[in-house]
Amino acid sequence: MSYEKKWIEEKGSEDSNGRALWALGTIINRSKNQQLQNWAADIFIRAIANLENYTSPRAWAFILLGITEYLSKFSGDRFVNQLRDEFEKRLVNLFKTVSSNDWKWFENYLTYSNAKLSLGLITSGMNFGNQEALSIGLESLRWLCDVQKSASGNFAPIGNDGFYHRGQKRAWYDQQPIEAFSTMAASLKAYEATKDNVWLKEARLAFEWFLGRNDNQIALVEHNTGACRDGLHIDRVNSNMGAESTLSYLLSLTLMHLYSESNTSIETETDKSEKEKLTLIVN
Repeated sequence: MSYEKKWIEEKGSEDSNGRALWALGTIINRSKNQQLQNWAADIFIRAIANLENYTSPRAWAFILLGITEYLSKFSGDRFVNQLRDEFEKRLVNLFKTVSSNDWKWFENYLTYSNAKLSLGLITSGMNFGNQEALSIGLESLRWLCDVQKSASGNFAPIGNDGFYHRGQKRAWYDQQPIEAFSTMAASLKAYEATKDNVWLKEARLAFEWFLGRNDNQIALVEHNTGACRDGLHIDRVNSNMGAESTLSYLLSLTLMHLYSESNTSIETETDKSEKEKLTLIVN
């Protein structure tokens, strides 16, 4: 939709539709508003019937996340369970086809929102007992976390300025907030599945990228407003503060808050300070 509120595409992209289904599944499972749940369930059922022919691996992962939420409420839905099994198999088979010892990934390139592919398999595998899906999700995320580190050990997501194609040099900049949030969310889900503290460390590393623990040593966040810069360039931050970037930070901050409530090993003085800022932002 354009700024003038006019549709500019005949239909949305597979990725955006996958994200929408994920949002609907989350409403169905977590909202306390029955009317809103019913509304979301109606759209979810109508939408999911048209997604089987999607070819985007990221869309598959987003759909899996939405299905997992939906099945937490309606576990007996046979058709949705069959779709979950189908999208799990697609990601598993894709990984087996593409990956090698030095490239443990689903595609021959790393582009955007990469960790969501791992997150989809980890979440689905953990919730529905598919150990192969869970194992591949964890293995791919472990490899991605290693790739997303600079020589100094900081979190350094794949840059949008060229991405990373297999056998070529990776792009270090323009680093995006959505990558930090995606990696952090996947790492916390991996911790939930394994109880291995190494995943808490990966989550913290990705979160602190927002706060200035990056190779430029520049914070991307304005703590007085909660707004977040759109990216990290080689010599500066992007001056824009778009919705995706700000939401990526606030969702990351919320996740850190929720996990540190029940996991003392993740909390430090930095967390306590950030919790205070979250309270100010929310209020």
